[in-house]
Amino acid sequence: MLEACLDRATEGPTWLSNYAVADLVAEALHYRDAKQYRLDTFSIMPNHVHAVFAPLMKGAVPQSLSSIMHSLKRNTAKRANEVLQRSGTFWEHETFDHYIRSREEWKRTVRYVLNNPVKAGFVKRWQEWPWNYVRDRKSWDAS
Repeated sequence: MLEACLDRATEGPTWLSNYAVADLVAEALHYRDAKQYRLDTFSIMPNHVHAVFAPLMKGAVPQSLSSIMHSLKRNTAKRANEVLQRSGTFWEHETFDHYIRSREEWKRTVRYVLNNPVKAGFVKRWQEWPWNYVRDRKSWDAS
């Protein structure tokens, strides 16, 4: 039920439907690729973002998800609030993290992320959504 509300943007602010805001979030996600993580896919919906990435190593351990998310949220919140000419909280504090443990689960998750705007009824094909990204697009275009 909550997922359906989020997907259809029926609950909460829809600031990410502003193209300038969605664009700066996409830019921030790409900027961190190969610096903090290996970015596989994302979908920027009107009121939430899905992203699949693998944190890169920082010395002998992977970069922490909390530090990655803190940096990403802090930066994008400040810039988005400037675009929207507002102040205050932009992102919810929590994130819904999920560790992917197999290649099959990774494929299902990437497919889920890419098809989120289709499921929400915004487009007929995931390729039509301007705020979808997948690293190896050619292999996913066929699916």
